[in-house]
Amino acid sequence: MEIEENAALVVIDVQKGFDDEGFWGRRDNPAAEENIAALIDRWQETGRPVVFVRHDSAYPGSPLAAGTAGNEFKDFVEERRGKGAGRELLVTKTVNSAFYGEPSLDLWLTGEDVAQIVIVGIQTNMCNETTARMGGNLGYDVLFAIDAMHTFDLAGPFGWTATAEELTRATAVSLHGGRFARVVTTQDVLKATAA
Repeated sequence: MEIEENAALVVIDVQKGFDDEGFWGRRDNPAAEENIAALIDRWQETGRPVVFVRHDSAYPGSPLAAGTAGNEFKDFVEERRGKGAGRELLVTKTVNSAFYGEPSLDLWLTGEDVAQIVIVGIQTNMCNETTARMGGNLGYDVLFAIDAMHTFDLAGPFGWTATAEELTRATAVSLHGGRFARVVTTQDVLKATAA
């Protein structure tokens, strides 16, 4: 696997509001934050561009509502913002896809001549998957670092439910099998970007 010198790391919605277990329920992958931090560090060390995406929820009662403590980035992300040698962008959004945020992620990536993106963050099967699908449709080479993200158990129609692990597996199969993205691990990416 090759990681381009200007590949962008897209860090999606790593916000304090996702720590509200009473609202979201049970999550998977307790190592997600450690892996996200390792990838941000590597991107900053190597001067690659990093995009931080924040969800400003318009949903009443959301732990991610703009202006609340839950809307803020988790401390380990906030402490890293502005610390790298590479270009950095903050995108805010109110929907699932980071490509529908402000400022335009697509325009920024195009202006920076970025053709490859690595997606990490929260939630695997929601904003991360939606961004990956759109990125693939827009022609980006999308790498989806499956262990640098997490999601939550979810209830659907007809009384159906799925665990966070089942949703993660379904997302990985859909994205990789459908050729929207290449599903990889944090170690795959770190190895490919080692000096």
